[in-house]
Formats: sequence, structure tokens, C-alpha cells
Amino acid sequence: MSKRIKLFLVTLLGLALVVGVVGCTGTEEKTTFNEIKEEGKLVVGCSADYKPFEYPNEEGEIVGFDVELMEAVGEELGLEVEFKDTAFDGLIPSLKSKKFDVIVSAMTITDKRAEAVDFSEPYFNAGQVIAVKEGSTDIQGPEDLAGKVVGVQLGTTGDLEASEMEDIKQVKRYEKITQAFIELRNGRIDAVVNDLPVTAAYIMDNPDVEIIGKPFTEENYGIAMRPKDDELEQKINETIEKLRENGTYDEIYNKWFK
Repeated sequence: MSKRIKLFLVTLLGLALVVGVVGCTGTEEKTTFNEIKEEGKLVVGCSADYKPFEYPNEEGEIVGFDVELMEAVGEELGLEVEFKDTAFDGLIPSLKSKKFDVIVSAMTITDKRAEAVDFSEPYFNAGQVIAVKEGSTDIQGPEDLAGKVVGVQLGTTGDLEASEMEDIKQVKRYEKITQAFIELRNGRIDAVVNDLPVTAAYIMDNPDVEIIGKPFTEENYGIAMRPKDDELEQKINETIEKLRENGTYDEIYNKWFK
């Protein structure tokens, strides 16, 4: 082989290597978030049977706190948001098989679930709250339950929390939480201690009961994603923090839980 041919082949090989390097560096990594941006749509899995977080309205549209929060997230990220109604026990398997991008369905962050999915920073505290009859002013927090008669559902976290409070006059236990609320509305007890989601759902249909303040215990909900979707998780965390800072989160919260 002549020197001229060898030189030509070496030059050709060098050009191929340069083109390959330029091509690799110029290609954006195919992450889940990049795919979502290309599609222009964030697909959210939820179990639309948990009022007031996600449930069908009279027109059959999925509405609720989680829905409005994710729509606000989508607006900030320039994405359309689509919700896919899925049975709760099928949410994580469906996420892992890529039927949607995230789960937002009042899902409590637990160690067991965290073995299968990654969670965002907590976006909602679903802990215990105090409910009173509308217009009551003498109870503003847990410390004001001293000397009061408090209703709870037997064996629940609310029962445990109320039982540990000092100076409560009496803890009245009911088989169903609706019985406690009826007793409250009839003036037979002073307050009800119960978890926020169930209490908020009851108040939606019974506005003569109101929630005092925010939860005084913690049970955090998180947005679930597939492991290694780190960029997506970062973008969602940053966006929810932005919504908290600009007041959008509080507007949505107050609509559904005040």
C-alpha cells in the first residue's frame, strides 16, 4: 500500500472519529424529563376515588386538590397534564411499566413504598386536625381542648392522639367517624380529632363543621416516580417549592381544605 493511500485512510479515520465525537456531544441525553418535554405532556396516574384529592365531578371530570396542584405544576413547566384513573393497588406496577410518568394520588410516603419508587419532597401533610361546629371560637389549637369533650373514631390515630392529651375532660369513642361529627353538630361534644382528608371530605357536604388550623401531627404525601428519574424529581420539587413561594399552593390548599 502506498504512503499516499495510507495517509488518505488515516485522515479519513480521523474525520470519522471527529464526527462521532461531535455527534455524541451534540445529542441530548434521553431522560424521562426530556421525553416529557418533547411530548409536551406529563401523564399522571391516580386513583380517582378519594375526595377531595381526586374524584369525578358530576360531568365525570377528575377534579380535586391533587389535580389542581399538578395542573399548576404543568403550567409552570409548560406541559399539558393528563390524568389516568387506575385502581390504587395498581398504581405502582403501572408506573413501573411506564403507563404514566408519576403517581399523584394522596399516597403516603412509607419505607416499604420507597423500596419500589422514589418520592418527591412531601407536598401535603395529612395528619390529625381538630374540627369544631361552625362559629365556635374557644378552640384554636390542641392546647384549647383542655376541659372539653372530644369525639374520635375508635382505634384510630385520632383516638391515640386525643387519649394522650392532658386535661381533656372526656374522649368519646365512636364506631364510625360520621357519628362523632353528628354529635358535634348536635352540640353533644365540643370537637372532633380526625385525619385531615376524611375531615375535609365530610365538610364539603356539611359546611356547618369547620377545621381549626393545620394538622398537628405528620403523615406526609409524596409524588411517586420511577427510580433514577432524578431530573424529573428535581424539576417537580423545584416547581412545587416555587408554587409555595408565589402563593399558588396556598390558594389551592385553601380552596379544598378551608
